[in-house]
Amino acid sequence: MKRRTLGGLAAAVLLAGSFGALVPRVALAADEAPEALIKRLSEQTLDAIKNDKSIKSGDIEKVMALVDSKIMPNVNFPRMTAAAVGPAWRQATPEQKKKLQDEFKTLLVRTYSGALSQVSDQTISIKPSRAAPEDKEVVVRTEVRGRGDPIQLDYRLEKTPGEGAGWKIYNLNVLGVWLVDTYRSQFAQEINAKGIDGLIASLAERNRSNAAGGKKG
Repeated sequence: MKRRTLGGLAAAVLLAGSFGALVPRVALAADEAPEALIKRLSEQTLDAIKNDKSIKSGDIEKVMALVDSKIMPNVNFPRMTAAAVGPAWRQATPEQKKKLQDEFKTLLVRTYSGALSQVSDQTISIKPSRAAPEDKEVVVRTEVRGRGDPIQLDYRLEKTPGEGAGWKIYNLNVLGVWLVDTYRSQFAQEINAKGIDGLIASLAERNRSNAAGGKKG
């Protein structure tokens, strides 16, 4: 399998979430370690994709519905979107922020859902943690192992205040490139040229074009 394809698969693992007939999500202890969270999500996701043909084929509507129900509770998506948008986020209205989150999520799902069809015998290996017990933000480093060389896949997580809230993902590194940083440079060009509304319109048009063309990204 090509490294680019496997890299897309790695990102899809985050975006696809814990699919299928999994054990119902119970209230986890607030002190569930971030490594344990990533390991649980990764293993459940890979197992579920392998056993669900419609998800494996990249069914966008099913992927989107399951992202909403399964993965979003484990992601600080407002923070992820804000970081991708950059300084202009602070000037955006609540309505603009909601539209940005909706369009960005659709873009991410469409971009990476096609990689789900490549799931076969991959496994996730969690690397030793470098974090201290008192840290509120950590990086969990993993490798996706399958055919060919292992693929680096790292997660940035933050400790969410509140009992039982636990850790939430807010960025993803695939093959040495942080996903949010990649989109920030793209979005900055749109914002500089057309403002926040221009970025929203551009994302919406891109998503409509992808949907009409049956593309995944």
